Amino acid sequence: MRKLFSQKAKRFASDTEGSITVEFAIYLPLILFIFAVIVTFFDAFRQESINLKAAYTVSDLISRETQELNEDYIDSMQNMAELLVRPDSVLSLRVTIVRWDEDDDRYYVDWSRVRGQAYAQLNDSSVEALTTRLPNMPDQERVILVETHNQVTPVFPFAMLDVRGERFDQDEDVLLEKSLLDIETFVFTRPRFAPLVRFEGEIIPGPAHDDFTNETI
Repeated sequence: MRKLFSQKAKRFASDTEGSITVEFAIYLPLILFIFAVIVTFFDAFRQESINLKAAYTVSDLISRETQELNEDYIDSMQNMAELLVRPDSVLSLRVTIVRWDEDDDRYYVDWSRVRGQAYAQLNDSSVEALTTRLPNMPDQERVILVETHNQVTPVFPFAMLDVRGERFDQDEDVLLEKSLLDIETFVFTRPRFAPLVRFEGEIIPGPAHDDFTNETI
């Protein structure tokens, strides 16, 4: 009996026959899952790159302005950024002019404007939380800080949940919320053609910011 069992075991171990259909059915779910994870992470990195380019575009446009900005201008920046990023995502934008004061050894905010729900306007107190992320600047130098927060639904949400180890027995809305990707950007640019960028109605110490384009000769 033992000898018969041993012979059958050896025969089974050396047998190379199989069924393509059965093997395909076994490996297909694993292959599809790996494919979904790869596509999802590739799309996430792509969206990060697109959001970063959108933030730099907004920052660069503002840095070239030589007249006062207004609320309509910020609205147009928000609309443009939304066109540049994924159309089915939720985008928030914050534009802030940050000034460095060497005597006080700290940053100050000239003005700050927000669009969307992810941010609150920065002020002289709250900007201190960003000190480690802001650049070193000469006294009274200013930078245009542009931040974006984009909430994106992955191509395959279940792939993100699997990777994060989330449980699938939870409520569907909860799982969908947990699968969302939060993409944030933080970029700053120095004003190009004027020492500072003024905003309509904001009193900012410093020289006039006007290129005199409206004057008649």
